[in-house]
Amino acid sequence: MVFGKNVVIYDLDETLYGKSEKFADILDETMAEALVYDLGLKMDLQKAKDLVTKSYKIYRDGGEIFYQQYGIEPRDLFIAYHKRKPVEKIIPYDNLIDKIKKVPAEQYVFTASDRYASEKILKHLGLYEFFKDRYFSVEDFGVFKKNEDAKVYKDFCRKIGVNPQDAVFVDDSYSNLEFAKEAGMTTVRIYYKNNSAKDKKYIDYAFKGIESFLDKILEYKAA
Repeated sequence: MVFGKNVVIYDLDETLYGKSEKFADILDETMAEALVYDLGLKMDLQKAKDLVTKSYKIYRDGGEIFYQQYGIEPRDLFIAYHKRKPVEKIIPYDNLIDKIKKVPAEQYVFTASDRYASEKILKHLGLYEFFKDRYFSVEDFGVFKKNEDAKVYKDFCRKIGVNPQDAVFVDDSYSNLEFAKEAGMTTVRIYYKNNSAKDKKYIDYAFKGIESFLDKILEYKAA
């Protein structure tokens, strides 16, 4: 068990791998390219990129400003962005799968990436065989975000046959964790610089990087 729960559900992006400032910049540019080149946004590429960065800082969603102010449909950006997502530039953790296999709970992935990108990322990280029947995208539930309400988390738990109160949800994004907590889950935030969400009451635990979380769990198991 993990914190007294039988199930651990991981976010994928920036949770099961880290995101350097360089990679974050690449992702912002990738979304800007999807907006300008694929969706026909009439905007200079650099301005679009700057707005993506601003939108992420404000809303924890690089597209939100474009949904609100420029009429971009979330589904359209979801598809265009993930087709361009530079999975090959992700740097995997060494031997992460060895630690995950030792976690004393059922484990799943629930991600805001589409299924195509999710499969590529999991394979790139060496985690696909472990999670191949246990990873889900928001698109499986007819939505394109995880930070709007608690319903998608309840739907996810229903899909895998788990009571939310029996699950731990692990994510880098505190805006996602707010709704996971509302659904009834125990929440764990993964951060990489400073724990900027340490004052958020809906976050039960916080760890610097996924490896520190797994190391702590395995310490409990060994004790």
